[in-house]
Amino acid sequence: MSTTEGLFVCASGDLLDGGLGVRFPVVAFGSDATGFAVRYGGKVYAYLNRCAHVPVELDWFKGEFFESSKLHLMCSTHGAIYVPDTGVCAGGPCRGGKLRPIGVHEVEGDVYWQPDQFIRPPAAQ
Repeated sequence: MSTTEGLFVCASGDLLDGGLGVRFPVVAFGSDATGFAVRYGGKVYAYLNRCAHVPVELDWFKGEFFESSKLHLMCSTHGAIYVPDTGVCAGGPCRGGKLRPIGVHEVEGDVYWQPDQFIRPPAAQ
């Protein structure tokens, strides 16, 4: 659902610090893809669900982006790890890489994402 706040992702309460993320459909650079939102340090962050090392989705199982310590996001394919609040590679084969951020914010108990010139909403079904 699109509003003046942006495109709805989930209720704020659906995102717990270091917990499961919420996936949402996007069109990235002209191709169907997914974005994801997670909460870390009390704040919501969103990224394109695409590893900087190899363009595969990060989550182990749907919505599982954090590694066991809950301090980093981790790619399930080759173990690349990323700092949750910046998307910068912190170790593994993604050296020098960074996750593609998606603008996200909370308004009145809901989380919304903002399209930009590269990350757009999918066409209405």
